[in-house]
Amino acid sequence: MIITQAPFRISFFGGGTDFPGFYEKNGGQVLSTTIDKYCYLTVRHLPPFFEYSNYIAYSKIERVDHVDEIEHPAVRAAMKYLDMHDLTVVYDADLPARTGLGTSSSFAVGMLQAFYALKGKYADKKRLADDAIYVERVLCNESGGVQDQIAAAFGGLNKIMFSADGYEVHPVVVSDKNKTALDNNLMLFFTGISRYSFTLQEEQVKNLEIKNRQLLKMKDLVDEAELALVQGRVDDFGRLLDVEWKLKREVNGKVSSPVIDGYYDRAMEAGALGGKLLGAGGGGFLLLYVPKEKQPAVRKALSGLLEIPFQFETGGAKVLYYSPEIYVPKEERDHVNETKH
Repeated sequence: MIITQAPFRISFFGGGTDFPGFYEKNGGQVLSTTIDKYCYLTVRHLPPFFEYSNYIAYSKIERVDHVDEIEHPAVRAAMKYLDMHDLTVVYDADLPARTGLGTSSSFAVGMLQAFYALKGKYADKKRLADDAIYVERVLCNESGGVQDQIAAAFGGLNKIMFSADGYEVHPVVVSDKNKTALDNNLMLFFTGISRYSFTLQEEQVKNLEIKNRQLLKMKDLVDEAELALVQGRVDDFGRLLDVEWKLKREVNGKVSSPVIDGYYDRAMEAGALGGKLLGAGGGGFLLLYVPKEKQPAVRKALSGLLEIPFQFETGGAKVLYYSPEIYVPKEERDHVNETKH
């Protein structure tokens, strides 16, 4: 049995520049961090005593004989990619899916790590990120960028840079004092709205060419925000989030809604310096930068929303529990039984 843990992420700046259609021509970069909210995958080989060969449990339960019958696209694709059979795959998480925290990519990273471990193989962080990108973007043909898979695999506060040659992960070198100040001034609220990000990202893919100016500015904001954080101008980092959010709305008008705008405006009036809706938009989690003394007022202004306390994390995807199994493929079991008879 294998149990893996993969963190969710908060993307601060540069989202959208991690789409291949943009960064292969212009280069791209994002500034993001993983947080202490995770998804967990428990994977083991299914004992040969059931009427089905694979048991998959997430928001629904699937009991099927053949991998091709699995409805969950990422599970089906990853099992075929790594030639996995006769599995129990159980998903659990600290926060709901489809809410802008990169949950689907964290799921893919954690699942692939578990599959490799079940085979007795070690996969480093880059292999996990690359394989998760391949499973989601190629095998499942889902629209979107590639920052989420990298963030979940590597963990930590990073600037991730993209080019036609690939990507590089650069940890942000910042004092503990400044990093703690940023952590303490961020507030996270759940809007109660979930959505499939790839439908919104398909719209963003269409806009890559005509919104090039905005995306280039979002790319530049990554360096501005990193410098502000390193120099201890943490409030400036918060104000830049407001600039990022306005640019993001120009790139894709569907990322927000009158309801979301209302939440954001009330928070700004109560003392927030900036913020943004996380992920592709449309719902999910609202991130706000709020100085400590203003946080009670913002909390009151958004009293109808659930606040989620969190902290930064640095570990990335990891195996929490590893217990080797003796696994005999069904074909070999059938051959032994035929020989005995």
